[in-house]
Amino acid sequence: MLLALIATTGRIVIPIAVQQAMDHGFGSTSGRVDVGEVERMVAIAALAVIATMLSATAMSRRLYQASESGLSGLRIKAFRHVHDLSVAHQQAEQRGSLVSRVTSDVDTITNFIQEGGLMLFVSVAQMALATIVMAVYSWQLTLLIWVCFLPLFATMRVVQRKTGARYSAVRSAIGRMLGAVSETLVGAPIVRAYGIEDRMGARMDEAIARTRRAQVGAQRVVITTFSAGEIAAGLANAGVIVVGTLLGVGGHLTAGQIVAMLFLVSLFITPVQWGVEVLNEAQNAISGWRRVIGLLEAVPDVPDPGAAGTDLPEGALDVRFEHVAFAYPGGARVLHDVDVTIPARSRIAVVGETGSGKTTFAKLLTRLMDPVDGAVLIGGVDARRIAFAQLRRRVVMVPQDGFLFEGTLADNVRYGKPGADDAEVAEAFESLGLGDWLAGQPQGVATAVGQRGESLSAGERQLVALARAYVADPDLLLLDEATSAVDPATEQRIARALEALTRGRTTVSIAHRLSTAQAADEVFVFDAGRLVERGPHRELVEQGGIYAALYASWARTAVGHAI
Repeated sequence: MLLALIATTGRIVIPIAVQQAMDHGFGSTSGRVDVGEVERMVAIAALAVIATMLSATAMSRRLYQASESGLSGLRIKAFRHVHDLSVAHQQAEQRGSLVSRVTSDVDTITNFIQEGGLMLFVSVAQMALATIVMAVYSWQLTLLIWVCFLPLFATMRVVQRKTGARYSAVRSAIGRMLGAVSETLVGAPIVRAYGIEDRMGARMDEAIARTRRAQVGAQRVVITTFSAGEIAAGLANAGVIVVGTLLGVGGHLTAGQIVAMLFLVSLFITPVQWGVEVLNEAQNAISGWRRVIGLLEAVPDVPDPGAAGTDLPEGALDVRFEHVAFAYPGGARVLHDVDVTIPARSRIAVVGETGSGKTTFAKLLTRLMDPVDGAVLIGGVDARRIAFAQLRRRVVMVPQDGFLFEGTLADNVRYGKPGADDAEVAEAFESLGLGDWLAGQPQGVATAVGQRGESLSAGERQLVALARAYVADPDLLLLDEATSAVDPATEQRIARALEALTRGRTTVSIAHRLSTAQAADEVFVFDAGRLVERGPHRELVEQGGIYAALYASWARTAVGHAI
């Protein structure tokens, strides 16, 4: 701000120097040109130009460095806060909206700060200094200039409210457009498989058209305001020339003062026009800022106790669900009064029809969500009191889709154990009985998997996910078995890897395969959000209940596949 003030003052010095040179240099009382006076004024003007240039350059450099540093911190904070929110919270919002808050919404703040925020201060300072100097020369012309701009200033508040509403619509439209773009790109294989390019294209066209309409609506208000500023500027310039000439003829102004007033009115008008533009940009930035702050102010419904958390006991972990219930925000309960204990080192298979509550049970176990009633105890400690750093190290979930990040096989396995070298990664595959599969990869552990692991099949992605869980060495393992069809060889590899991975660990598997339920120490059967049956596979089959019906269905499917 100090540098900006110096730069602004330097601009005001030049009209004063011109006035002094004209009135006391060229129009000296001796009738001759006072070369010394003219040279002094030229030197002063030159120094003012240099000071303005250096100050403006230094101001811009410091402004860009400081703003980029601060806003990168804001971006990081917003991104991390998204991951602090629960899965249920994330699912309630469009991913495109969340992405836009971390990207384009922060960009609007960046643009305002770097191109407008400090300039608004410069504009106000320049207007104030110009007004003071103009008033010294001619209070009449100063009053005339302000009268020309008063209607613009008087309506600015109303215009800003309207502009703010328009730019809020713009930010929302951009969020929806980004959501449509990301969803269409991620689902490109489905779009092609079902030949729905035209339908998705029409959906994208509508999202883009909605954004265009919002942008045009906002710009209409901006153009109207800017045009009003242009009209006021034209009237002010005309008034200074006409009235200033009349005052000069009447002996109230010197030639140098009239010329200086023309310079000064330009220095007054420019920041007014710039200020109007900046205020419009400010509305865009404020709309973006509100969306970012709205994200940051969203209180995580699954908070991390951090350093205040309770440590888990060493060794294999048992689990206790104490009368647990869960409901998604604004919805009915999807899990009811689950009261069950999972002994340490036991293998549990969780089964049930789609929508029975088994996935919700798994998410509560790994604390991706918290129950609305009851408590989940891991190793005798309420999961809500365990620091995330320890919980994620001791409790690992292998999701159904075996999601991989862009990079190599080794890069993806190392997410389970940062710092693991290639030898450890290769050893993990060997320990899981996957050495032959790894040997068949073009570059071994350095083989690239592509974006989202698309260079590998669904079954192969699952193998990498199992290796990732193995190097993490958890004490409690949750497996959501892949339902994707895999070839017999890959299915055998998965079975061998699971046997090695689960050995000696407390394991909970959401079972989609007959063999998993048969091999489990105990089977939990969910139906309509309730734990309705539990016990060893053989006992449940003999009881002839829900599990027996599921088992019969699995058996028929297995026979069909065999045929």
